[in-house]
Amino acid sequence: MSASPFLPESITTAMNVSRFRLDNGLRIVTVPQPHLHVCEMACYVGVGGRHEPVELAGISHFLEHMLFRGSIDYPDSLTLERAFEAIGGTVNAATDAESTCYFSRLHPDELETGANLFASLLRRPVWQGIETERLIIIEEALEDLNEQSAMINPDVLTGRLHWPEHPLSQPIIGTSDSLQAINLDALIQFHQQHYTPNNTVIVVSGRIDTESAHRVISAAFGGGHAPLPTTPIISPPIAESASPQSVWVPDSSSQITIQISLLLPGRHDTDAFAMRIWRRILSWGATSRLMLRLREELGLTYHVEANLGLLADTGCLTVDLSVNPDNLLQAIREVLEILTTMRQEQLPADELKRVVQNFCFDLEFSRDHADEMTVRHGWGELVDYHRTIEDDMQSAAALTCDQMRTAAKRLIVSSQLAMAIVGPFNPEDQKQAEQLLTSLSW
Repeated sequence: MSASPFLPESITTAMNVSRFRLDNGLRIVTVPQPHLHVCEMACYVGVGGRHEPVELAGISHFLEHMLFRGSIDYPDSLTLERAFEAIGGTVNAATDAESTCYFSRLHPDELETGANLFASLLRRPVWQGIETERLIIIEEALEDLNEQSAMINPDVLTGRLHWPEHPLSQPIIGTSDSLQAINLDALIQFHQQHYTPNNTVIVVSGRIDTESAHRVISAAFGGGHAPLPTTPIISPPIAESASPQSVWVPDSSSQITIQISLLLPGRHDTDAFAMRIWRRILSWGATSRLMLRLREELGLTYHVEANLGLLADTGCLTVDLSVNPDNLLQAIREVLEILTTMRQEQLPADELKRVVQNFCFDLEFSRDHADEMTVRHGWGELVDYHRTIEDDMQSAAALTCDQMRTAAKRLIVSSQLAMAIVGPFNPEDQKQAEQLLTSLSW
């Protein structure tokens, strides 16, 4: 392969990633990083918020919590946690729209113990403490509500506009009604349905020997039933909005929270990589477009951030910031102007070169982080999105300013825009902000 024109050719050495599939369908991924002094193990299960019926919204996250309550081999959460700590671990988990991930660092000499611990956690739960766990999750869910019990999480608010009447419009954590409806039978059935070997990927990276890692993970996770069909996802309907949408939630906070969200195709779209670079142009340090304009030049906010979330068949680019109520309209205007500029003006070549160089250096730095390799290669295996560091470097090096503008013109479309405003706004500002949205000529 050819090296990036922005970087020394010596840094494009490929990593030796190996993949195995057991007879029961479980997949194992190993990423040796012999220069490190740690290894990281992650267990990805292909189930998340979009796989849930509305009446059981939040069950993936609820189940994630329940598995930490203990297993047949480690009968309570304290015993389980201490077993991970004894091998250098800090076990944790996360649930998103498409997957649930359990992960921990381990001392390289303790890989076999770590594999057995994860197998016990995932496959042999004792199903205790459901009512205590329900209380904990409800407390967590309350963080997204204000004193009037109104939803104030901007990701949920814009999600309801992007994907109405679809599981993706539900909060990952669930709702008050759905959390009360989840009982032990539902959790056990959901576990049996989704925590199957062929719906699971075990990935380990760091100072490991591939053959030894394969052996100990196979011993811990082998056996069980033959591969079963996985649950198909329900694709969201094609958006039919003819104009931008907005949702306004009054709240007594001192600042107003703004999220402007752009609905996008999924991660396999032809322009998905270009949008990854656009995201960095918008928000990657003090010299990025959003920070430079809204913070450094205008002093409208302490921090503004763009995030890109791409699922299998949909996604969004979001811009998030908080402002003084007096600055609401100006902040919205400035963000919309920056999006307009992306569509209408050619990206300067020196700006693209600078951002791509920074992006490629970050890719190179990731070789020193075992956790980043588990995400890249473990999650990538789970969702069939295989991209090596070299793939990303090649794609970045091949991008042109024309391609970046073409992607922006195609994907930045006003009818795909949603805005959530939470805070002490006044009706006149709301009226003017909505007029700003409807006046867009994208």
